[in-house]
Amino acid sequence: MPRIALVDLAQHWLCPKLKAGDAVIDATVGNGFDTLFLAKCVAPGGQVFGFDIQAQALENAKAKIPGDLVASLYWRQNCHSAMSEHLPVSLHGRIKAVMFNLGYLPGADKTIITRPCSTLSALKQAVELISLNGAITVVAYPGHAGGGNECATVAEFCRNLNPLQFRLAIIDSISATPTAPKLFQIEKIA
Repeated sequence: MPRIALVDLAQHWLCPKLKAGDAVIDATVGNGFDTLFLAKCVAPGGQVFGFDIQAQALENAKAKIPGDLVASLYWRQNCHSAMSEHLPVSLHGRIKAVMFNLGYLPGADKTIITRPCSTLSALKQAVELISLNGAITVVAYPGHAGGGNECATVAEFCRNLNPLQFRLAIIDSISATPTAPKLFQIEKIA
C-alpha cells in the first residue's frame, strides 16, 4: 500500500503542472502506469518519451495505452541514462516533467534493476532537460537488493541541488522505516 500511495502522490503533485501540448519523460516505463498518466495529462498534442531497458516493460506499457493517446508516445528501449541522446535537441530545456519509478519491473526478473550510477547520470540530465517550473519525481525503493544504495545516491544528489534553482521535497511512505519507499520531488524555480 505505501508504494501505491507514493506513486499516486507523485502523480497528484505533477498533474496541475502539466497541460496539453507539453513534452514529458517517463524515465523508467515499467508497467506503464506513469506513462499512461503523463499521456493523459499532455493530450492532445503533447509528447511522452518512455525509456526502459526491457522490451517486456515497453510491451506491458503499450498494452495500457488507449488508441487516442498512442500518437503522443515515443518508446525507447534504452537506459534512462541515455535520455539526452534520444530526445530532439529542440526539446532540451523544454521538458515539463520527468518521472522515475526505480527498482525492478514488477512481475519480471528481480535481478534486472536500476542502478545508482545510471540513475545519477539520468538525474543530472533531467535537471538540465526540464524547463523553468519543470518538475522531476523519483520514487525509490531501498528495500530490495541494491535499492538502499540507489536511494542514498538519489538523496545525496537532491541534497546537493542549488536551493536557489531547485525546490526539493523528500517524502517518506506511511511506514517510515529504513526500507520503506521514498518520494523525491524536484521543481526548477530559476
